[in-house]
Amino acid sequence: MPTQREERLPISCLARGGEHIAVNPSEPIQNRLLAPLPPGELARLSPKLEQIELPFRQILPIGYAYFVQRGMISLLRPMLDGTKVEVGVVGREGFVGLGQVLGGSTGGIKDMVQIAGSALVMPSVALREELDRCPTLGAHLLRYGQALLIQISQTAACNGRHTVQERLARWLLMTWDRIDGDVVPLSHELLSMMLGARRAGVTVALGMFKTAGLIANSQGKITILDEKGLEAAACECYRVVREEVDRLLP
Repeated sequence: MPTQREERLPISCLARGGEHIAVNPSEPIQNRLLAPLPPGELARLSPKLEQIELPFRQILPIGYAYFVQRGMISLLRPMLDGTKVEVGVVGREGFVGLGQVLGGSTGGIKDMVQIAGSALVMPSVALREELDRCPTLGAHLLRYGQALLIQISQTAACNGRHTVQERLARWLLMTWDRIDGDVVPLSHELLSMMLGARRAGVTVALGMFKTAGLIANSQGKITILDEKGLEAAACECYRVVREEVDRLLP
């Protein structure tokens, strides 16, 4: 049984004040799939998009496409023993709900808000209906699907081959790329779950990075001090995924 924190709430419960927030055309769209759309396609989609807040650790309801504006979503694979392992992350470069938009299912993946933020949301069915009329958006979604597949497959390879230190550096950098600022609000316990590693190993790795001057770590917050140094400590998986995202997406 899911805990109360993980209950899939109706989409209206995620909006600020319990009400949906209509898209304001004067506010810039930060999502990399929506922002470069031709004006005609964006005009078709705007009436169906709603802006919602993404609360920390909320499990997102299914049946919707979430185009992230701020924050980060973790794609979690539940295991039989009750644990969850992160297999991918989504920030403003992408969206959550690809399987449903393509006519499939979630495949057991849970989408949890890892960094609080906001998203532009529309029902998956409505988005599917618009794809024939919005060819540029369709092309963006297919390219994003390829980028996400590369990220998930690279993460699987990384978890099987690289050390906790290398994987932690990769994860911190991938998170840093998707947030505003240098502070990553994460505890040792949550990092342990995301990496599928023991908490003690994560604590040791964070201590090494702190001693090397790469990060500062206090009260559930990690501040990136030396991005280049952290990238040197990471495995090649960070660079591979980042380059593919930049190549495939606008």
